Amino acid sequence: MQIDDFKIERYFAKYEFAAKYLLSSSDCDGYALKEVLTVASEEELSQWENQRLGYTETKGAPVLREAISKHYQNIGTDNLLVMSPGEANFCLMNVLLQKGDEVICMAPMYQSLYQVAESIGCTITFWKPENDRDWYYDPARLKALVNEKTKLIIVNFPHNPTGYLPGASDWAEIIHIARAGNIFLFSDEMYRSLAANPLNVLQPACELYENGISLWGMSKSFGLAGLRIGWLATRNTVVLQKIEAFKDYLTICNSGPAEILSMIALNHHQLFIDRNNEKIRANTALFAAFQKRNSDLLDFYPPKAGSTAFVKLKTNVTAMQYA
Repeated sequence: MQIDDFKIERYFAKYEFAAKYLLSSSDCDGYALKEVLTVASEEELSQWENQRLGYTETKGAPVLREAISKHYQNIGTDNLLVMSPGEANFCLMNVLLQKGDEVICMAPMYQSLYQVAESIGCTITFWKPENDRDWYYDPARLKALVNEKTKLIIVNFPHNPTGYLPGASDWAEIIHIARAGNIFLFSDEMYRSLAANPLNVLQPACELYENGISLWGMSKSFGLAGLRIGWLATRNTVVLQKIEAFKDYLTICNSGPAEILSMIALNHHQLFIDRNNEKIRANTALFAAFQKRNSDLLDFYPPKAGSTAFVKLKTNVTAMQYA
């Protein structure tokens, strides 16, 4: 496969660890290893200290999948496949799609969520918001884009970068559109639970739709990006088995230490997620005050959920030139 450079990651490769001030990362502050182990139970500490550094199960360690399954309804350990989030996206696209398939994807969007499909030879149609103030993604616009050739719909809620989150009725309509067309729905839920109001957290697509495939992981909600652990959750076990087989050509299995640390964080999830939500609330207020003092430079509309906001610069140069 010939694939274009991942532009934002190439940008990060040059500046992420060299710039004094970094305003473009989408993850929450990383927690220290000590902080994860401090919250562990005696049994969890024993698993950490006595693990052997050999190969692990391709699906993910049973104790980790058991911990993950507790965060879903009607999703058991056999409905889960653990892998790096980026790898999960790459495997899924290669298993589901063929040249000529039509894919609908939100825009703006993290490049890998559409670039892999485009490189396979799929036709990509972008579902765009109505405006750049509340970033409303109208399900009626999505429905108008669907046709008999549509194979996959790709969504990301809470949305990176806009921070948009649909209401329950709009989310139900998106699910209905996918089901009515027998279209796979890939739902990037990496920012799940990052919401000012817990009542606004969406029910995962994998719980609502038999061909819904949800992606979550440790990078954003938990502030543990360095573990490189994520997972796919779906009731379509046939697709999951094909993705597992495709994974054999990539990482094959996950890091054992990362799996144990992920299990500990999942079992004590509120300690991590609550702190991240507190930081997001505080930082949103700080940035809103900054924007008010500098309204000639930028516009800022607070995100509904997630850890990112799409800030509009009032400059005579491009964002890349300004950065």
